[in-house]
Amino acid sequence: MPQTDALFDLPESRASLPPVADGWPAQPVAKVLLEAPVLHLDRLFDYLIPHELDTAAQPGVRIKVRFGHQELFGWLIERSDTIDTAARLSTIRKVVSVLPVLEPQVLALAREVAQQYGSITADVLRAVIPRRVAAVERDIAQQLDDDRIPAPPTVSSPTDMPLGDSNAPTFSWELLEGAAELFTPGHRGHYAMTLPSAHGSWDAMGVLADAAQRLAATEQNTLIVVPDHKHLARLQKHLEEDLGQRGFALLSAEQGNTARYRAFLEILTGQHRIVIGTRSAIWAPLNHIDAIFVWEPTSEHLIEPRTPYFHVHTVARLRARQHHARLVLASTSRAITVQQLVSTGELAQIGVNRATRNALAPRVVATSDSFHAERDPLAQIARIPHLAHRTAQEALQGKHAPPGPVLVQVARAGFIPGLFCSQCGESARCRHCTGPLGYTDRLAVQRHEASCRWCGIKERHFACTNCGSRQLRAGARGVHRTADELGRAFPMTPVMSSSADHLLVTVADQPAIVIATPGAEPVAPGGYAAALLLDGDAQLQREGLDVPEHVLGHWMRASTLVRSARDGGVVVVTAEYDDAVAALVQMNPIAWADRQLAQRQQLGLPPAVRVAELLGPLDEVTKTIRHTPLPYQADQSPWIGPVPFEEHTHRALLFFPHHVADQVISALKTTRAQLSARGEATTVRLRVDPTDVL
Repeated sequence: MPQTDALFDLPESRASLPPVADGWPAQPVAKVLLEAPVLHLDRLFDYLIPHELDTAAQPGVRIKVRFGHQELFGWLIERSDTIDTAARLSTIRKVVSVLPVLEPQVLALAREVAQQYGSITADVLRAVIPRRVAAVERDIAQQLDDDRIPAPPTVSSPTDMPLGDSNAPTFSWELLEGAAELFTPGHRGHYAMTLPSAHGSWDAMGVLADAAQRLAATEQNTLIVVPDHKHLARLQKHLEEDLGQRGFALLSAEQGNTARYRAFLEILTGQHRIVIGTRSAIWAPLNHIDAIFVWEPTSEHLIEPRTPYFHVHTVARLRARQHHARLVLASTSRAITVQQLVSTGELAQIGVNRATRNALAPRVVATSDSFHAERDPLAQIARIPHLAHRTAQEALQGKHAPPGPVLVQVARAGFIPGLFCSQCGESARCRHCTGPLGYTDRLAVQRHEASCRWCGIKERHFACTNCGSRQLRAGARGVHRTADELGRAFPMTPVMSSSADHLLVTVADQPAIVIATPGAEPVAPGGYAAALLLDGDAQLQREGLDVPEHVLGHWMRASTLVRSARDGGVVVVTAEYDDAVAALVQMNPIAWADRQLAQRQQLGLPPAVRVAELLGPLDEVTKTIRHTPLPYQADQSPWIGPVPFEEHTHRALLFFPHHVADQVISALKTTRAQLSARGEATTVRLRVDPTDVL
C-alpha cells in the first residue's frame, strides 16, 4: 500500500519551451531582474532568448523586455535551461548594452546592500551603473575585440619627501601606531585611522595618495572614496604629480556622462589599479580589491540621497569582507558610529601616540575659559571677541611666528541668512511660501529689504504674524556679512570666502583672511597661522542627537589645518565650555567619542542600537506596523509613533538591538512587499539608520 505522503508529492507545474522553426539556442532561458521600483517585483523573471540575440545576451548586459502592458529595462542575471514558472514566456526584445557591465561581485554586493536597508536590488543598481554612452561602449568593445586593452601602469614605491621647515614631526607611516601591516599583501585588517594634522606633509589627501601608490607598487588594487569635489581635486592633484593622468581612474558626478562612463568601463576591463572618487565610486567594478579607504566616512555627502539611503561606510565594510580586503575609515575626528565599530572589535585603531599628537597640535583657546572671560567681559556676547581679533591680528602681522593666512569658520553661508522679530523673537517668514527671510547683502540691510531663501520674493513691508511688529533683528551672520565685518576691521588684508556656492580648494601661504563654512575650508600648504571658530554656541544649540558630534568634527577639521603650537599656530573657539569644547582644547576626539558612546549605550540610543523609520500617510504607516511581526518582545523596543511629520505625512520609529537587525529589516521588507502586491501601503518609505531623526 503506498505511503500517504506520496499523495502530496506532486510535480511542479512549469512552462515548456514553445516550438519554433529553427529551435532554441543553448541555455535559452534568461533570468532577468527588472528595473522596476516595486517591492514585490524584486525577484528574477524568466524570458526566452531568440537565436538572433544569442551572442549578445550574456549575463551582465542591460536588456529591454515586455512586462504586462509596458516595456521595461532590466538586467540579464544568468542563462539557464530551467523554466521556473508556469506562465507563458515572452522573448527578450532588445539587448541594450554591448558589454556585460554588471559584474557578478557587484551584483552580489548590491543584493546584500538591498537586504541591509530593506530595499530592492534595482534601486541599489541605479547608483551602481553610470548612465550609458553607446559610443564609449562600442569603443571599449572594439578594443577588447582587437586585444588592445592596456595593462595597468607600473608604479614605483614613493619616497618620503619632507615639506617645509616646520618644527612639527614630518609625516611617516612609522609614526602611525597600528599601520605596520597596512601594505602587506593578503592582510585583511579593518581600521579606524585618525590623523592629528591635515596640512604640509600630513595633508590627508597626500597621505591617501601615498598609500595608494605604495599598494600599486606591489601590484595591489586600491579604492579611495572621499566626500566631495574639494577633497577629490586635491587627491587627484597628488596622484597626477606622482603617477600622471593615466596612473589612476576617477569616478565622480562632476565628470559628465561620457568621461564617467569611459572611466567605469576602463576599470571594468582591468586598466587601473587605483580608483578614486566620490560617493558612487564605492561601486567601482574592480575585479579584485586589496584596500579600501574612506575619508570622513560619516559625512552627509557619503549617504545616498535616494532610496535605499545607504551609507558608504556600510557598503565599504561589506565590500571589504567580500574581497578579503583591508578597510580604512579615516578622518581627523572620530565619529561615534566608527567608535562603536572599534568597541565591538570590528575595527582596530591607527593613530599617533600622545607625544606626536601634542607636537602637531595647535594651541587651542576657548573664549569661555575663566582666565580669558575675566579679561574680556564682553567675550560672551561679542561675535568676534577681543581675544579672537587680537589672535588674527598677530597671526597676520607675524608677531610670534612667520605671518600667514587666518581661517575664520562661520556656521552659515550668505550675508544675514536668518531674521527674527525684534519684539517677540519669532522667525521671520515669507507671506507667500512661509520660507525663511534673510538679507542678501549690505544694500538690502540699508533698504530693509528682506528676501525669501525659498522662493526669492522680496519683502519690503514685513509684519510679524505673531505680534504685528515691523522690526527685524539679525539671527545668524553668514560668510558675506563676516567678510564685510572683517574687511573693515583689517582694511589692508585680502579677504576671501569659501562656501558651497563658491568653493576654494587651496590658498597661498600669504597673510589673508579666509572665511569658510564647515566643510568648505581650503587648505594652506604650510598651514594656517591661526583659526577663529565663530558661532560655536549657535551651532551647538541646534536640535539633533548628533549635533555635538558634527560640530566637533567641523572644529577638528579646521584645527588640523592650523600650524602646530611649536610653529605659532593658535585656534580660538567662541563657545560655552562644554564637553565638545574640552575635547577640542585637548585635540582628543577619540576619548570624547568613547564617552559619548558609553552614554548612548546606557540610554539605548543609536549607534548602540539600530533604528528604522517609516514615513507616509497615517493609515499606511499604521497598517505596515500592524502587519510586521517583530522577532522579540515588543516591550524591548516598541514603535514610537506614528506622529505628524510633514504635510499629509506621519513618521514612526523603531529602535531594535543589533543582534536582531537582520530579522527586523527582513520582516519590514517582507511586509512592505506583501502590502505592495495587494495595492496597500504603496507610498510608505523606509529608512534604516537615518542620521537626522533625533
